[in-house]
Amino acid sequence: MGEMVGWCWKWFLPLGGLVVCMVMVLKVLDFLWWRPKRLEEHFSEQGIRGPPYRFFIGCVKEMVGMMLEASSKPMMPQNSHNILPRVLSFYHHWKKIYGSTFLLWFGPTARLTVADPDLIREIFVSRADFFERYESHPLVRQLEGEGLVSLRGEKWAHHRKVLTPTFHMDNLKLLIPLIGKTVMEMVEQWSTSNMSSSGEVEIDVSECFQTVTEDAITRTAFGRSYDDGKAVFQLQTQQMVVAAEAFRNVFIPGYRFLPTKKNTSSWKLDKEIKKNLVALIGRRKESSDKDKKPDGSTKDLLGLMIDASTKKAPSSNSDQRRPTTTRTTSTSTITVHDIVEECKTFFFAGKQTTSNLLTWTTVLLAMHPEWQERARREVLQVCGSRDIPTRDHLAKLKTLGMILNETLRLYPPAVATIRRAKADVELGGYRIPRGTELLIPIMAVHHDARLWGADAAQFNPGRFAEGPARAARHPTAFIPFGLGARMCIGQNLALLETKLTVAIILQRFAFRLSPSYVHAPTVLMLLYPQYGAPILFRSLSSASPSPPSDPHYPYL
Repeated sequence: MGEMVGWCWKWFLPLGGLVVCMVMVLKVLDFLWWRPKRLEEHFSEQGIRGPPYRFFIGCVKEMVGMMLEASSKPMMPQNSHNILPRVLSFYHHWKKIYGSTFLLWFGPTARLTVADPDLIREIFVSRADFFERYESHPLVRQLEGEGLVSLRGEKWAHHRKVLTPTFHMDNLKLLIPLIGKTVMEMVEQWSTSNMSSSGEVEIDVSECFQTVTEDAITRTAFGRSYDDGKAVFQLQTQQMVVAAEAFRNVFIPGYRFLPTKKNTSSWKLDKEIKKNLVALIGRRKESSDKDKKPDGSTKDLLGLMIDASTKKAPSSNSDQRRPTTTRTTSTSTITVHDIVEECKTFFFAGKQTTSNLLTWTTVLLAMHPEWQERARREVLQVCGSRDIPTRDHLAKLKTLGMILNETLRLYPPAVATIRRAKADVELGGYRIPRGTELLIPIMAVHHDARLWGADAAQFNPGRFAEGPARAARHPTAFIPFGLGARMCIGQNLALLETKLTVAIILQRFAFRLSPSYVHAPTVLMLLYPQYGAPILFRSLSSASPSPPSDPHYPYL
């Protein structure tokens, strides 16, 4: 009998292992081939087509090839704003073949492009509960932190509620003198720089504006802990350089865990950032009871997070729909780790978005001197020629506001965003299976001639004369900061800082593109000038009137 049992085990164990292996192989094949083919057929039956799915890689090879090809050549002509074929080349190419709603494959994951404003509104507003933000690239997650940008569900809602007072206009207006001082220091450096024989100085604003935005972000995030916060953010700036270089290379799963020289450097920087932030948080907690904030002081992000972390988590009875105490407590309690991650998120997202907006606004005004002149006349009339503009001044700069909106339309910081269906859902008559990703090409919507008219690819701030809601043929055609509950929390800060900086520059300088400028918008996480943005500035206090034949200086 014992021999029979032994004989059975001898044969059944290998057989069982073989069965397990076969099941795993079948599951892998289903994930990598059969399921994508079923989804392809599912969408085809609804009239949605797209480039064919290729085993494992999907459409990635074609997408990368088209983007590399597009970025290998600058824009022609140099003043063209028809940048969609260069920046979202794969979308532009396949839209001509399959229409604006088509299916593409990011590996074995189905991505449905959605550029219809009505459907976009459903995704972000009326049916937002069915969709969530997808998990971004590992390098991006390391940079942006696990803050508002990436959080979901109850924890996101709680953090959003805690941080919202930081971005109220009544709070941000207290930052205007501080931000204005930083901008003044920048323009004074320009004035004292070595001028050429023509009285001009060349500045690469894509680099220069990084300092200004970093200062504003640090003050908003850390308030009275500004000096300590600035030291931390300088470390993250170094980390961003390392990550940006790695982001340009082909992504290999698991490669970021290998102890290469660059990875080791990135790990050390991340560890140092967390260590410094934890120490800073500790010092603020210790001083919070001794050093009460005076009336009229700004509500900085760090202080609000620390205050929230010391409050008792709300009882689960406050939410009848979610009676589980453990879950409510875990999402309502703000930990030191949460504060660290929010600081990282705010610095990365806030700094890059604002500096890019400043850069493209300056480039566009340098390209279009007639609008530069209109904006300058308004600034001088409202703010004077030397005073730092106040909040009341900034509110009256309507022309400059139109210019910023048109810049955000043509050159949005985020050219696209992605949402994932949390469950099977119907969207505009289409049946969307759970797990499908929806790609919203923000730039394509902003450049759509059906929504913006025949001049959609032209710089025309006048289209925003009656506000963003009436600028296009559909109110959801303008979404530079997103839409709905997850709309960018820092948009007021970004617009205020940009308006203030550009106003101060217009008071003091006339500017034009440098002959070395190459118009080549490209994407590396956000939209930026591939070869920098060198601009020639001439001080208005020393500039003599230009002759009528000079096309570059139709100034005061």
